[in-house]
Amino acid sequence: MFVKCNNLAGILGFSLVGFVLTGCNVDPVWHEQQVRGPQMNQPSPKLRQPRGGRDIALVKRSEVDLVEDALGKRQAYHAALSNLQTYYSECGYATKESWAQSELQNAKKIRQFRYLIDAEIASDALKPTETIAVADTLYEKGLETMKRGGHGVPGIYSRRTMLQAADEFRTLIEQYPTSDKIDDAAFALGEIHKEYLPNQEVLAVKWYERAWSWDAATPHPARFQAASVYDFRLHDRDRALELYQLVIDNEAEVSETNTRFSSRRVKQLTKQPRKRTASSEPNSD
Repeated sequence: MFVKCNNLAGILGFSLVGFVLTGCNVDPVWHEQQVRGPQMNQPSPKLRQPRGGRDIALVKRSEVDLVEDALGKRQAYHAALSNLQTYYSECGYATKESWAQSELQNAKKIRQFRYLIDAEIASDALKPTETIAVADTLYEKGLETMKRGGHGVPGIYSRRTMLQAADEFRTLIEQYPTSDKIDDAAFALGEIHKEYLPNQEVLAVKWYERAWSWDAATPHPARFQAASVYDFRLHDRDRALELYQLVIDNEAEVSETNTRFSSRRVKQLTKQPRKRTASSEPNSD
């Protein structure tokens, strides 16, 4: 469908409203408050209203409602820019066409989160049951991209290249869910989210967990890496203890060093007093 030149005002207005309401994030960092943080999909009592334009009723809307609203407006914003680019192209406004094209390209480069864990992470019910040549090639390509991005070189890496590698591993899992490389790809995604994407430890541990849930005999130290993140970054003592024990029980052949460290850490954490939480406070009634 072609956009008529006399619809410029409507397109510009729609584009502007879509941009404002979308709240386009130029610093795409996502994390939950804590691993044991607020329950998902609960109503939010106080939410900030957008500046400008008419107020939108947000009170008592669930997380799912808000996420769907944001994703819909994001899609509408991209569509508006595409229509604007088409309009300028048809009207011969080459400079403004290039502006719209550039803005659309930049918008698509932003890391776009789905926000809900079930949408971000593939199902734990997947099973690696067969060797698929295309998936093997895609996995090797992801590893090469990680290497090109600086994986294994302390302090020097390309975040954009690591995001590209992450996309390749996710593509493998989404398109070839029965491949025997899905646990390998999940571990690689855990490494990327842990080492190269700030404040994404929650996603990192979820990908590590997928690695061993999809293949209990995965050759990667997924349990150990997850335990370390829970221990030293998320400060979840109970989950760290649970996972260190899983390392001792399941990853002795993967790394003796990790197993010895896990045994030592279990003793250390067991001796530490358990932190009091709101749920453990004595009832004053």
